[in-house]
Amino acid sequence: MRYKLLGKSGIRVSEVCLGTMTFGEEWEGMKVAAPRDECQKIFDAFAQAGGNFIDTANYYNFGSSEKYLADFIRAERERFVLATKYSLSMRPNDPNAGGNHRKNMVQSLEASLRRLKTDYIDLYWLHAWDFTTPVNEVMHAFDDMVRAGKVLHIGISDTPAWIVAKANTIAQLRGWREFVGLQVPYSLVERAVERELLPMARDFSMSVAAWAPLGMGVLTGKYSKRNSTPANGRLEGAEHPHLTAFTSERSFAIADKVQQLAGELGRKPSQVALSWIRHKGAIPIVGARKAAQIVENIECVDLNLSADQVRTLDEVSRIEMGFPHDFLQGDATRGQIFGENVSRVDVTPRHGQEPV
Repeated sequence: MRYKLLGKSGIRVSEVCLGTMTFGEEWEGMKVAAPRDECQKIFDAFAQAGGNFIDTANYYNFGSSEKYLADFIRAERERFVLATKYSLSMRPNDPNAGGNHRKNMVQSLEASLRRLKTDYIDLYWLHAWDFTTPVNEVMHAFDDMVRAGKVLHIGISDTPAWIVAKANTIAQLRGWREFVGLQVPYSLVERAVERELLPMARDFSMSVAAWAPLGMGVLTGKYSKRNSTPANGRLEGAEHPHLTAFTSERSFAIADKVQQLAGELGRKPSQVALSWIRHKGAIPIVGARKAAQIVENIECVDLNLSADQVRTLDEVSRIEMGFPHDFLQGDATRGQIFGENVSRVDVTPRHGQEPV
């Protein structure tokens, strides 16, 4: 396992992050839960492989994920870069128990610290933007948590690029702590983040952590057109609420190409899909319900795809960038901007705007 710097910070994180949404049994109905003994095996396999970056959230299995991790990391707390999140409501009948505001941040952080049995969080994520809390309030509250020593670094997940850019710019101007990490859904079957979020992250030197890097299992070959249910268009076994977003004719075509390439390489489809994510510079967040799954997925670090193989996967999974990207990169527009010098002037995009 190799290590990467986390954004503008000097902290080193493993090139694969352990996602612990499955730690706990409260979500058994969604098939994203695992018993404690198996979670211990998953954690041990990750740690033994050199992994030190762990991602959880207060909401995962309604707190059980954090409670399990408290025991797993206790003997070597200092070794691990522990990340958790706030935003999602832990008390549905309380209007202030969810959202991005200061009250929920403070209460959620204190509760996470208790469940995790630790004095500080290495990376504290805002889980999802609520479109009601002022950006200024969020960044000021985060900075206060850092100054109090309860949080070392901050990150943001599932938020529009313009809001993240505004937040980091405000933080820069006021001397507050900036976001060092961005967490987004990113995989061969979900590349929409390449339009705005990834270029923005590059411009602010933010690390990108990719959730659902295997398309909720679609890229492993677990689901296919053959086990779809024509009556309602859903897949058999599609228990997770976000899975249907990854199941389409396009997704299955991409999965077929991944399986074909895996066969040629003598590797698992999951390892090919994760290696592509790593090639793009993102850190895949890999979860599992069984220890064997995490062992298989971690082996992606030993697979380096060739330029031709990456190009093949890029082509089969390509998305339309839409306006203004396609318009500005078009020959007509570039000719109007640069005139007759378009082929003679170095017009390589700058400031993180280059296409992925």
